[in-house]
Amino acid sequence: MLSRKQYGNITWIDLESPTHREVQDVANEFSLTALVAEELLLPSTKPRIEFYDTHVYVILHFPALRRSRATNEQEVDFVIGKNFIVTTHYDAIDPLHKFAKVLEVNSILDTSDTREHAGYLFFYMLKTLYRGVESEIDHARRDLYYIEEHIFSGHEVEMVKAISRSARDLLNLRQTIEPHREVLKALESDGHTFFGDRFAPYLRAIASEYYRVHNHIMRNTDSLHELRETNNSLLSTKENETMRVLTIMALLTFPLALLVSILQIDTVHNPIRGLPNDFWIILGTVIVVGSCMVMYFKHRKWL
Repeated sequence: MLSRKQYGNITWIDLESPTHREVQDVANEFSLTALVAEELLLPSTKPRIEFYDTHVYVILHFPALRRSRATNEQEVDFVIGKNFIVTTHYDAIDPLHKFAKVLEVNSILDTSDTREHAGYLFFYMLKTLYRGVESEIDHARRDLYYIEEHIFSGHEVEMVKAISRSARDLLNLRQTIEPHREVLKALESDGHTFFGDRFAPYLRAIASEYYRVHNHIMRNTDSLHELRETNNSLLSTKENETMRVLTIMALLTFPLALLVSILQIDTVHNPIRGLPNDFWIILGTVIVVGSCMVMYFKHRKWL
């Protein structure tokens, strides 16, 4: 599916799951190299950047953890020329849809320099896409709040799974955007040659957006590690307390069971068996001995 938007003299072509004919038409219109046109047809496994005489080709992947998808990331290909930008993706990208709405009303983009070349549109697109990543991070942060709340309310066992799920989400976020670093470094170092020196601050701003998002992920990852350590400590303490109680119960019941067994031995000379009220004598003996053991345990602060 192809959609076309015009901003001044800059054309934005957005391709979603493009056909061979759509890619060929765009390649012919903007004189794209055959290699770039071929790459636009199929998803790529790794982010990268390539500079050509008339355009720059950038591939980036963005996390999509909250959608029902086979994978946890979405690819966006950018082809940026002087007066055009082509974006290609293989499913719906919500941040790009929001950016299109912003472009329609000309909000936040209504400045004179944004009409110089398509690099400025690329800058605002990336800012919008990184805000989408922040939305994913906010979901992960809310999960951490839920875990923190329930750790101290006696749900340590249930939180083991919740912590594992949050760790998986944060790891996916980190693995998806970390490859951006090398691409943005190359863009910052060589992009001013293609876009001009006036665009250099925008290139640095793009890198800053990436580092801000990356640091946000790392802070949440550190918080998760602390929560995991706390949950493990509480879980270990609860298990130790349970084992202590069971050990004391075993220590209390074993001597009493042994005493009862001895008093029930069927021998000729049994001092209790056969006496009047022999059952009550045995029961009373067990109660007295058990009470003495309990008081001893409390004296030693085992209970």
